[in-house]
Amino acid sequence: MTVTNEWSLQALPDMDQAQFEQWKALLEERTGMTITEQRKSFLQTSVGIRMRELGFSSYQAYYEEVSTGPSAAQEWATLVDRLTVQETRFFRHEPSFDVVKDFLIQRENQEKKSVEIWSVGCSTGEEAYSLAMLADQCLSKIGKGYYFGVTATDISVPALAKARQGIYHHRKLETLDDQLLATYFEQKSQQHYEVVPRLKERVCFARVNVLELDKAPMHGMDIIFCQNLLIYFRRWRRKTILNRLVERLAPGGLMVLGLGEVVDWVHTDLQRTHSDSALAFYRSKASSK
Repeated sequence: MTVTNEWSLQALPDMDQAQFEQWKALLEERTGMTITEQRKSFLQTSVGIRMRELGFSSYQAYYEEVSTGPSAAQEWATLVDRLTVQETRFFRHEPSFDVVKDFLIQRENQEKKSVEIWSVGCSTGEEAYSLAMLADQCLSKIGKGYYFGVTATDISVPALAKARQGIYHHRKLETLDDQLLATYFEQKSQQHYEVVPRLKERVCFARVNVLELDKAPMHGMDIIFCQNLLIYFRRWRRKTILNRLVERLAPGGLMVLGLGEVVDWVHTDLQRTHSDSALAFYRSKASSK
């Protein structure tokens, strides 16, 4: 399927309720994410833009193309990238990274000399590289002999491609202090900077659908960082995802979530940290599994 050379100027009709429910159901079935009635215009606009690019004038025809067409898988990946909000930045929620920093500093007294970190819903990589920078700084202060790796996952293939490149516009880096910028980035042009190779090689990006965490190979993670992802799921599905994540958290490990994203969920293996400004939990060292 190819994008047409000319943008269709013909206005698309409004998406009726039946069409909205059809698209909404497809998105939830495949990704788990829900689109509320209040975000109907967002769905219509995002789908409509892609339809114009391809020359479709019928929501139903495009739905069938995405569902069962010869290029359905490829087109679905493109559309999902349009529908997933990728608003992110380096060290987005500072109190959460402070919790991670404290956890890493405490590793000095641990026998295990490696730290495995998982960024769940990593988008275009800012969160994953922030965790890598923090780990590199903290563990280098402890001393030699420590290894860390960051596994970063997302459902969006285009977002992961951008993350692997590790190239960011200078505006994305305005919140970083000069030392971090000088240590972990190389200027590629007047407008863009690239993550240095020694940090890039510590981060592995992979496509993972959180509905299929039971198939994910990650286990024994020391830190799981999952923010601004669960808000797109129904409450019952959030609990399922969280329980799956806990299964992949090492005893004594740290799980950091987004404030306000979790309601009425408890896990017997977890104990909340003392931070009032971040939502984070330790997994007990004598866990049930």
